[in-house]
Amino acid sequence: MKVNKKFKNSVFTLLFSDPALLRELYCALGGVCLPPDVPVVINTLEDALFMDLINDISFEIAGKIVVLIEHQSSINPNMALRLLMYIGRIYEKIIEGRNIYSKKHLSIPRPEFFVLYNGTDPFPDEQIVRLSDLFEKLKDLGLPERDIPALELVVKVININEGRNREIAQRCKKLAEYSAFVAKARVFERELGSRKRAIKEAVNFCQKHDILKEFLKLHGTEVLSMLYTEFNLDDALAVAMKKAGKEAAKKGSEKTH
Repeated sequence: MKVNKKFKNSVFTLLFSDPALLRELYCALGGVCLPPDVPVVINTLEDALFMDLINDISFEIAGKIVVLIEHQSSINPNMALRLLMYIGRIYEKIIEGRNIYSKKHLSIPRPEFFVLYNGTDPFPDEQIVRLSDLFEKLKDLGLPERDIPALELVVKVININEGRNREIAQRCKKLAEYSAFVAKARVFERELGSRKRAIKEAVNFCQKHDILKEFLKLHGTEVLSMLYTEFNLDDALAVAMKKAGKEAAKKGSEKTH
C-alpha cells in the first residue's frame, strides 16, 4: 500500500508539536535533564520538496543536538537506513547558506535517533538497531570483515505501550497519556467490534478521566479521523509485511533447490 501525503500527520506528531513537550520527551527518552529555557526548534521534513522523505519529528536543542523521532506500530528492520536519509536532508536545512567548501571548520548539532514502538506484536522494552546490520557481508567477496564500518547510525527503539518503560512514562506525562489513550482504543475495539465506535468511546473515556483532556477537547474531531486512518494503515502495512516475508522465504527456498 503506497501512501503519498504532503504532511505525515498523526495523533502522535500533532500531540508533540510543541517545543516544550519535545524538550520534556527528549529528556525522558535520553535520561537527561535540561533547563526549561533551553531553546527547541522544530525542523521536521514536511515541505513539498521532501515528498518522498517525510519524517515524524525532528528538532534541534540549542543548536547542539538534533533529535529525530519516529513513531512505529510495526517494526521496520530498515529504520536505520530511513533515518540516514532523513538526517542528510535535515543537515541540508541546518547548514543552508553556509559554505561547506570553505576552509572554516563547520560545527553541526550532534544527532540522536529514537523509534517509539506501540504495536501489538511482542517487543522488548528497548532495542538498539544499527545501520551496519544492513550491510552486505564482505566474506561473500572473499574479504575479511571489518570491526568498525566506515558509516554507522545507531537507533534506540523504545516500547511505549502502556505499562512498559515506566520510568520514561513517569518523566513524560503526555507520552504516558498518549499510550493510555491508544491502549483504551484497542480495548474498546475488541469489546465493540467497531473501530470507529471504539475510537470515539476512547476519546470520551479519556476526556472524562483527564487523559489528554485539553488536547482531545481541542482536536477531538481531527483525532477521530487521524487514529482511524492510522489503525487502518497499520493493518494494511502488517498484511504487506507478511506477504513480503512469505515471498522472501519462497525465493530463499527456490535458491536452495
